[in-house]
Amino acid sequence: MIRAVVFDVGECLVDETREYGTWADWLGVPRHTFVAQFGAVVAQGRDYRETFQVFRPGFDLDEQRAARAAAGQPEWFGEGDLYPDVRPALAGLRAAGLWLGIAGNQTVRAGRILRGLFEDDVDLIGTSDDWGAGKPEAGFFRRVAEATPFEVGETLYVGDRLDNDIRPAAAAGMLTALVRRGPWGWIQQHDPAAAAATFRIDSLGELPVRIAEFNAAAR
Repeated sequence: MIRAVVFDVGECLVDETREYGTWADWLGVPRHTFVAQFGAVVAQGRDYRETFQVFRPGFDLDEQRAARAAAGQPEWFGEGDLYPDVRPALAGLRAAGLWLGIAGNQTVRAGRILRGLFEDDVDLIGTSDDWGAGKPEAGFFRRVAEATPFEVGETLYVGDRLDNDIRPAAAAGMLTALVRRGPWGWIQQHDPAAAAATFRIDSLGELPVRIAEFNAAAR
């Protein structure tokens, strides 16, 4: 049975469209040009950070994050950047008695933002910077498992990426839900590996019913 649900952050809970645009602005390139190159990099199975190298060779993402913050333009997201199904889904899952967590590849700063947005809604908020381990490393998912008060096979990890979310979470022994949205969600949807996800969904709003049905069948 599923007793815990843990969510990825970017393109699962948070729509990163605006943030991609601010990076294009920082680089001084048209937003549609940046997004087109970003999609090409993702479609080729490369690290998304290679996108920045196209426009500025030698680009260091950590250094530029610090430079943006120093210039008064830090990376940021807020309530308006959440996908509209997030709050109803969390409420529905909480009402069903499920333990909830958020864990993703995020900075310490992003972790503080997440706690401001979700501290009263979930039981765990963890980031790669907090833990010193990032997806798809096995160490990241071990930290998730250690922080969850149930067996690893009773945890559902929800994400938009096969490479960073679904495959490594499954390798750690978790059940998985692949949400089709964001660059990876759409580009990777026809990959045969997508069929291995426990659930394939188009909205987080599907989760309360899908989990209830899964648990009823498991009884």
